[in-house]
Amino acid sequence: MGPRSQFDRPEARVAAVRQDWAVAAGLPFSDPTREWFGSAFDRPTEAQTGAWKAISSGENALVVAPTGSGKTLAAFLWSIDRLATAPVPPKKERLRVLYISPLKALAVDVERNLRSPLTGIEAAAARLGIELSPIIVGVRTGDTPPEDRRRMLTAPPDILISTPESLFLLLTSQARDALRHIDAVIVDEVHAVAGTKRGAHLALSLERLDELLPAPAQRIGLSATVRPLDEIATFLGGGRPVTIVESRARKELDLSVVVPVEDMSRLDEVAPAGADAEERTSIWPAVERRVVDLIRAHHSTIVFTNSRRLAERLCARINDVAGEQIARAHHGSVAREQRMVIEEDLKQGRLPCVVATSSLELGIDMGLVDLVIQVEAPTSVASGLQRIGRAGHHVDAVSRGIVFPKFRGDLLECAVVVERMREREIEHMRYPRNPLDVLAQHIVSMVAMDEWNVDHLEKVVIGSTGASARGAAHNVWPSPPAARSPTAACTAFSWPATAAASASSTRRWCTSPASATCSRSAPPRGASRTSHATV
Repeated sequence: MGPRSQFDRPEARVAAVRQDWAVAAGLPFSDPTREWFGSAFDRPTEAQTGAWKAISSGENALVVAPTGSGKTLAAFLWSIDRLATAPVPPKKERLRVLYISPLKALAVDVERNLRSPLTGIEAAAARLGIELSPIIVGVRTGDTPPEDRRRMLTAPPDILISTPESLFLLLTSQARDALRHIDAVIVDEVHAVAGTKRGAHLALSLERLDELLPAPAQRIGLSATVRPLDEIATFLGGGRPVTIVESRARKELDLSVVVPVEDMSRLDEVAPAGADAEERTSIWPAVERRVVDLIRAHHSTIVFTNSRRLAERLCARINDVAGEQIARAHHGSVAREQRMVIEEDLKQGRLPCVVATSSLELGIDMGLVDLVIQVEAPTSVASGLQRIGRAGHHVDAVSRGIVFPKFRGDLLECAVVVERMREREIEHMRYPRNPLDVLAQHIVSMVAMDEWNVDHLEKVVIGSTGASARGAAHNVWPSPPAARSPTAACTAFSWPATAAASASSTRRWCTSPASATCSRSAPPRGASRTSHATV
């Protein structure tokens, strides 16, 4: 009997079945990508399969699925496979994928987590004897060192991870030339920005980015907690159609509201003589002892609060009660280097607990967290689901969370929010209408870089709202009654020349009633010394 084929071994047959997932789903991934994914995972999730079908067809996509369902990997894997199998472009034209994160910490975390698929696919290609193009990942946030920012001007990465604010700054600098060949934009945790002025700012930045490109970039939005889907899809796509990929899978939650005292109605009573006043008049000693007991009963725990002050105070009290340092505070005021140390210590099991605010609420990978504790009712159902979802943050895992109320009124709110979390009754959001301060910032930025035809500028601005698709532009970005007149359009928004001069030494001037553009030079004699710009 001759030697058995490698596929005669049971473990090899299992691997072969796993590698056929892309074929079964009708997705044209390369062999190295299929082999790596098949060896790393049993199967793709429903969200991943649906996302790949939409993304591979070139459609804009909004992917909505529970935390831990692999949304971010789904968005990146198609781009990674395409970049790895395509010829290496010229040095200054390499940047093809832009990832937008609402948090700098999440941006760094994603960059770190991309190393696994990149290394795995590279190793699979080596085993198969296939040569792939190298993929460089870069990060551009407020924490990026100056030397890395300068390097991007001449040697941009293949994948750039950034934030909404950093994208705006890139568009208003020489670095925007590196963005001219992007063909895909991934907006993670889209719910975190869509309902705020940051979202309006980002929407207009994405339209400005498309103006730099030969063709509009494909947009991919990711979220676990967002409603209504049509509103957010309109925000993501502007005036373009967006395919909504919504997973039917439900994250299993183990939620409870715990009151650590017998009678909350007696918390405000005056302590009798000789009694420990703190024990009788405050709920905090009971909360602190119970939290310490829970931390010690679990391998890793995240405690969420609604303010930085409370996070620091509670962290200090937890360590005092424990008699040792078992927790560290994590929030936006903590230095970036310290945040990274804290996150890594929790992942590696060196730190039992982190007391955090919204800095860890979004999809940051904190490893295998056993329990999430929320002190005080979450600010919203969506926020509560995001926070509790940090526990069991992988496919088919149960997310366990305990909520501690601070007072009787808070107990009622905790009960309502937890019940709505169980029913997935997420609050509806609307992207902002009429954010004129955002509009003013962008117009100043736009005319500082280029000469714009007023009608063209108006088209770009309105395109950022999706209003052109609904025929309601005036409800989002208002236009003056005589906006069709170039002069009236240019003078609808104005700033004194002194203010403009203090902001920048380079200005655009609209000087002629017949002019439909703004020019770079200073105004000629007799022209009004006011810097104007509008749609």
